[in-house]
Amino acid sequence: MPDDESTTAAEDLAKRLRLLLDVAEAETGSEPTFAQIAAFLETRGTNLSRSRWTYIINGHRYVQDRALFEGLAAYFDVDPAFLAGSEGAATPAKVSAQLDLVRSMRAARVKSYAARTLGDISPNALRAISKFLDAEVAQSPPDETPPASGGN
Repeated sequence: MPDDESTTAAEDLAKRLRLLLDVAEAETGSEPTFAQIAAFLETRGTNLSRSRWTYIINGHRYVQDRALFEGLAAYFDVDPAFLAGSEGAATPAKVSAQLDLVRSMRAARVKSYAARTLGDISPNALRAISKFLDAEVAQSPPDETPPASGGN
């Protein structure tokens, strides 16, 4: 795989993994930790070092490890083809269903932050900020991956 394609593939894999981390957080209330993911993979006979996880989740290096993809797909309960970015692989229904929730949660965090930080902002200005954020959430295409929190 040429360098440009490898870089793009690494970044795409990182986006899918961060999306799955966000979905897991939305479902359970907390983001899965590296230790939880590594322990799950260990039970399946796959070793994942912290450094490898870091460069995968940050999109620094593309990994083509079938056992790792299958283990991560099992952990997140998705099709390995989605995780691997296979052409024509559909976005899992649970991921699609959670995207709007994740966007709304992020917008709510921004609203809360704006309200706390801006302090003496007028109610009209705060309503305008809320209205803008709500419109942005509503305009996001259903299969657009929102920026994610990162990883562990």
